[in-house]
Amino acid sequence: LMRPLLGCRGRGVVVGTVTLCLAAGWALQTPGGVSLVVPQPNINATVAQNILLSVEYSCRGVATIEWKHVSSWGTTSIVEWRSGNYVNISTVYKDRVTTFENGSIQLRNVGMRDAGYYFVTVMEEHGTNAYGTIVVNVYEIIYEDLHFVAVLFAFLAAVSAILICFMWLCNKSLHLFQKKTTHKLTASTTEEIELETIEC
Repeated sequence: LMRPLLGCRGRGVVVGTVTLCLAAGWALQTPGGVSLVVPQPNINATVAQNILLSVEYSCRGVATIEWKHVSSWGTTSIVEWRSGNYVNISTVYKDRVTTFENGSIQLRNVGMRDAGYYFVTVMEEHGTNAYGTIVVNVYEIIYEDLHFVAVLFAFLAAVSAILICFMWLCNKSLHLFQKKTTHKLTASTTEEIELETIEC
């Protein structure tokens, strides 16, 4: 009674192993999907800064990467390229975009119009796609505030310098006054002594 049970179990293990091997072989032969990772989905930048829109993709076949920018001004195609092949950069971004093998792009000298949503699509040659989104906020440096602070600082420095000069002049005047007073007192004392000597 025990042997047939062991035989069935042995056949089940063999069938399971064969099925697993076939499934693994089929998975290796069949074109797999695309994986895409966006490590920093939100980016804050200031005007004239360079930003890196960082992604990392992997796929078994040849991939085509496409970046688009969507904002209140509309949708603009930035760049499209195939790994190891051509790169097609939009004329609007011609001198401002650098592409990287991992699917990332660098955008140089950003302006207020560069704020918005950046969509990346990775398309594998067998038809599998992966999508990612990065939100970019661009802030303006308010030079008026900095100018106001600089002017205020210069004004305070000038007032301080004038007060220091005024105090120095007051001090000098006080010393001169004290010298004159002392000299007059000495002169009057000398005259009194002379008068007393004459009277005597």
